[in-house]
Amino acid sequence: MTARLGRVFVGLFRTSYAVTTHYTVKPREKDPRWEGVEMERYADEADVVIVGGGPAGMSAAIRLKQLANQAGKEEFRVCVIEKSATVGGHILSGACLDPKALNELIPDWAEKKAPLNTPVTEDKFAILTSKARIPVPILPGFPMHNHGNYIVRMGHFVQWLGEQAESLGVEIYPGFAASEVLYNKDGSVAGVATNDVGIAKDGSPKESFERGMEFRAKCTVFSEGCRGHLSKGVMKKFDLNKDNQDQIYGIGIKELWQVDPSKHRPGRIEHTVGWPLPDIKTYGGSFLYHLQEDNLVAVGFVIGLDYSNPYLHPFKTFQQYKTHPSIAPIFEGGTRIGYGARALNEGGVQSIPKLTFPGGCLVGCAPGFMNVPKIKGTHYAMKSAMLAAEAIWDKIEAGDSSTLGIEPAVYDSTLRSSWIYDDLHSVRNVKPAFHKFGLYGGLMYTGLFYIVGRGKEPWTFKHEGSDHASLKPAAECKELEYPKPDNKLTFDLLSSVALTGTNHEGDQPAHLTLMDDTVPEALNFAKYAGPEGRFCPAGVYEYQPNDKGDMHLIINAQNCIHCKTCDIKDPSQNINWVCPEGGGGPAYDGM
Repeated sequence: MTARLGRVFVGLFRTSYAVTTHYTVKPREKDPRWEGVEMERYADEADVVIVGGGPAGMSAAIRLKQLANQAGKEEFRVCVIEKSATVGGHILSGACLDPKALNELIPDWAEKKAPLNTPVTEDKFAILTSKARIPVPILPGFPMHNHGNYIVRMGHFVQWLGEQAESLGVEIYPGFAASEVLYNKDGSVAGVATNDVGIAKDGSPKESFERGMEFRAKCTVFSEGCRGHLSKGVMKKFDLNKDNQDQIYGIGIKELWQVDPSKHRPGRIEHTVGWPLPDIKTYGGSFLYHLQEDNLVAVGFVIGLDYSNPYLHPFKTFQQYKTHPSIAPIFEGGTRIGYGARALNEGGVQSIPKLTFPGGCLVGCAPGFMNVPKIKGTHYAMKSAMLAAEAIWDKIEAGDSSTLGIEPAVYDSTLRSSWIYDDLHSVRNVKPAFHKFGLYGGLMYTGLFYIVGRGKEPWTFKHEGSDHASLKPAAECKELEYPKPDNKLTFDLLSSVALTGTNHEGDQPAHLTLMDDTVPEALNFAKYAGPEGRFCPAGVYEYQPNDKGDMHLIINAQNCIHCKTCDIKDPSQNINWVCPEGGGGPAYDGM
């Protein structure tokens, strides 16, 4: 319902206001409506501020307080700023968790009732054609071998991590969206500020306007997840990507189902590649995980955002996957109870940036720690955060810093000598091999060089360009047909978004900002047939004719589920995702 209302609301105001009214594009200093408005912000100071309360952010907070409490410094302040209204509310992942980092961080996690309730008992992997399923055996050592891991509801796991952090004295502030990086006079990071509230859709101050709050710290940890908008800015300011390749991404779309008990196989994991992807050069595949509780099955599809056909529709591809003869029977008689989507990093070691800078560091998915063939990153995110926390603690305790903000420089080198880097280095060529050689060539390469040689080949493939530059003009591509939803197994987009619980304050500037309002029609629609209307998994973008019959882009910002795909895949790089008012966005329950 919220999604439909968002479309109506935006449609009503589309003719009155410019598409983009956000102050990051339209400065308030030049707007007479802001003259005389009080702009002073309240400031608080902590020892360490962490932006983002996901697995990495919570792990960094826990490790810092463990070290401080062990040293008898319970007063050491660690603050976590989280844009979701509740801890775990914006978290979405498959998810199959390798407990390696958790064993190090909280060895007695079982006694503390961590929600790891479903140990993996069975692995399946197959290549799909439109009508057939070709099983591929999974042996120990294969990327998809998951014994010893756990199927989890990641939002619930993060919620539990938050409880452990609070028990140690960490301060967690949900519903606060960090929107600006603060800098000291010497250029080092000084902390972050949360976004202002009470701004009308046309960019003017409402009577309820309140300035955001500053959180200043000796060191700021950015753990925003994939394509965090503050992390993106920090990487640009400090040129952290100068020695690595551009990050590449995928989009993961997921549903949670309650299935017939007779079809439920707790602990079973299934992955597939092949159909219904349109060609062997398009990277992607499915996951299907049977959880222990409530006859739940998590099902999803991941597509590499380096695809070239602008007519590809990731959401509809996922819906089509569920119609396969070997998949559909699992969901007959079942009920879909959850939906969501999130971008994920796929660049591997080739794309890891410099991790530290004066006043802070990057941890977790922000710099891109993900093992693509294993579809795992949570344990790397957690371990990277633990290493960062230890480097920060040592630096603060030593009291030496050449800047006003502390740079935990040793973190970069310790991570690159850790098991995170070893793991990612061993699979560095798998994703680019699929891009180079296609599905079957990629599978052969993986078998020959990763499974047999453990990634010790003396070369490293490069990624071939950035995702936003991979689209071909629509005139060179074939339109793709997808089956209509039956509302039993397959569904439309807006009814899916309704399951996310997404809500944003309606009367606020769209947080999907355009650098130039004219670009969508002049370039994206004219050359690429409006791909943002397809790659967005929430129906945020749609082209509709105006009174003159010309196509115009409408941004249904209230539908946004914060996946960041538009920021990544927009071919003109004209879209810049910024935080909406704190607390807005999806309200996932254990996704």
